[in-house]
Amino acid sequence: MVASEHPIPLLQRFRYVVEFLVLWALLLLFGVLSLDKASALGGFLGAKIGPHLSITRRALINLKIAFPDWSDSEVMAIVRGMWDHLGRVFAEYPHLGEFDFYNCDGRMQLIGAEYLDELRDDQIAGIFIAGHIGNWELGSLAATQHDLPLINIYRAANNPYVEKLIQRARDPIGVRYYPKSLRGARALLKAVNRGDHVGIMVDQKYNEGISVPFFGTNAMTTTAPADIAIRYKIPLVPVRVERLSGANFRMTVFPPLDIPDTGNFAADTRAVMTEVNSLLESWIREKPEQWLWLHRRWPDKT
Repeated sequence: MVASEHPIPLLQRFRYVVEFLVLWALLLLFGVLSLDKASALGGFLGAKIGPHLSITRRALINLKIAFPDWSDSEVMAIVRGMWDHLGRVFAEYPHLGEFDFYNCDGRMQLIGAEYLDELRDDQIAGIFIAGHIGNWELGSLAATQHDLPLINIYRAANNPYVEKLIQRARDPIGVRYYPKSLRGARALLKAVNRGDHVGIMVDQKYNEGISVPFFGTNAMTTTAPADIAIRYKIPLVPVRVERLSGANFRMTVFPPLDIPDTGNFAADTRAVMTEVNSLLESWIREKPEQWLWLHRRWPDKT
């Protein structure tokens, strides 16, 4: 189990343990099924159970912020699709080791592999940026299968027992994970100085960041990818994973973003992160059911 910095109140600990046991049992079940059957069952359970959970209210509010002209029925259709998708993502964890971007079985499509080649061979560090879209774990898997050393900076689960469970499920990916913290920041800088590559999820609220438009509403956004790309003059590469159908995916590695160098560091950072948010928004608009609408992305409104 994961040790907590502060003692966990008894009732909260009990809830955490129950959550852990339920998710652990589900992962065991999904693990004995084939990948396709596990994904289908996960989607079915997600769509049936998820819309009735209290956290769904946040997704409804977020969708109304992003798509103010949508009807209630349109919003609910996306919510059900989101829960189907999230159920599939969870059910696919025991099968992460079965995904192969270089096996021509049609399950995985990889567009932009040449940019992975360039990042692997250029002898300098690089930063991958992505969001919680599609099965986001597969982006890291493509990097490691391409012999790219990678560390990921991420937001740890609130439940320390579930956090440990997820980390074990990620073992087949072969990536070092560091939660957002001072330790994570140090690990990120050490990786960059070594010439390794870093993956950063950039679609969550970050209170220490800057306010940047996202779906027409300002949202606190991390500046870490832009800060590091500008300071170290290394490539900043967007990565998108899309679910095509069932447990079939397409991953697109985009060309490195053009990084401004005007001499005004704050303005250059804002320009980069404004472009990043705009790119993420365009992906989400194409397949809104595949984004994780459960974050408090616009905290003053949710």
